[in-house]
Amino acid sequence: MSPIKDLNLVYEALNKEDTFSQGDTIAGTLTFTLTKETKVKALTVKAKGDARVHWTHGTGDNRKSYNAHRRYLKLKEHVIAENEKGTVLPKGDHQFKFRFTIPQGDMPPSFKGLHGEIVYMLEAKVSRSWRMPSTVQKELKFVSKSPSHLGQVMCPQSGSVDKKMSTFSEGQVRMSATINTNVCSPGDNVAVVAKIHNSSSKQMKPKYSLQQKIVYRANASTNISDQSLCKMVGEIIAPNSEESVSCELTVPDDVIPTLHNCEILTVEHYFKVYLDISFAVDPEVVFPLVIVPSGLAALQPGGAGGPYPAGAGGPYPAGAVGAPSYSDFPPPAFPIGPYPVPAGSGAYGYPAPDPTQYANISSGYNNQWPQQAAPYGFPTAASSSVQPQAPTAPPLFQQGQEPPPYMSPFSPSQDTQ
Repeated sequence: MSPIKDLNLVYEALNKEDTFSQGDTIAGTLTFTLTKETKVKALTVKAKGDARVHWTHGTGDNRKSYNAHRRYLKLKEHVIAENEKGTVLPKGDHQFKFRFTIPQGDMPPSFKGLHGEIVYMLEAKVSRSWRMPSTVQKELKFVSKSPSHLGQVMCPQSGSVDKKMSTFSEGQVRMSATINTNVCSPGDNVAVVAKIHNSSSKQMKPKYSLQQKIVYRANASTNISDQSLCKMVGEIIAPNSEESVSCELTVPDDVIPTLHNCEILTVEHYFKVYLDISFAVDPEVVFPLVIVPSGLAALQPGGAGGPYPAGAGGPYPAGAVGAPSYSDFPPPAFPIGPYPVPAGSGAYGYPAPDPTQYANISSGYNNQWPQQAAPYGFPTAASSSVQPQAPTAPPLFQQGQEPPPYMSPFSPSQDTQ
């Protein structure tokens, strides 16, 4: 029977959320009780962070397993240095202090999903010669402050879709939609307004959905989970009619933040506006969203992008407003917000759509935006027919420049200890 009893790890919380990030110090105490004098070979405390994915496919002889592992953090402190001759500890209670500083680097946040997880852990181990080591673990909640979460500036997005009806009906449907942001946090409200021209003989319903897509990667294969976090259904749009609709959805408090800095799994979000038409493919407009933890909330509209001042890799020049949406259809023939809020304006600060409002506005976009890589699962901006539009009025928002690429100082390791 082991003489080591009540082995325990306690660390000092830095905030009420009990989270840690790059640059933080983990300080704590390792305690245990010895029932007799004991010779200890080594006493170590580790802080480590690992990402793992696993799933299986097929049955019987065709069953195949997919696995992948990446290490993002490994710190080790020898509380009692390793000694082959051993260090004798007296009977009774013992406590040892330890302290780590988490280095800067591009490390993903804690995550747990159906086919994978990213776990940060404290682990203490008491090693004795010719005995199984005694270990204790304590999980840490890690919130990433990597560059991918910085420099995000809230700005609206706009897109449109056209659909020609066939087979069971005649006519055409056109929907133009604008969403109020591209960055949000849990608990935030995401608002969208849409103008629907139903020139067909069928009725339809506008629907809205906040989607979460998780992609697991292993052995050159992927496993994709795409689910709706919340949705809303609008009123019926009658045949041969024109309607302006609006919707506001609240980002769930327990949503997993957007995660793009892990090689073997990603989490992304998008807002989908679509028309439910019976016996037809539903036309839709998709807006990518970045969801960041509340503590790392994006800057408000008009603020500088992230830690980079203007003129030093900071915001784009005035006139760069809006963000690209991803759709396979032509862009809307009306200006992207933001709009002033005059008396009689529509929901969420956008003007109530008026058919005469667009009479003298020519279609087409003048794309003044730099090309950016699209998130996983969306087409690139070059392949999208929906492009951001230069504003026709003095802009209220500035687009923050994305921070420069940042390479992690932690090379992937096969060490799982």
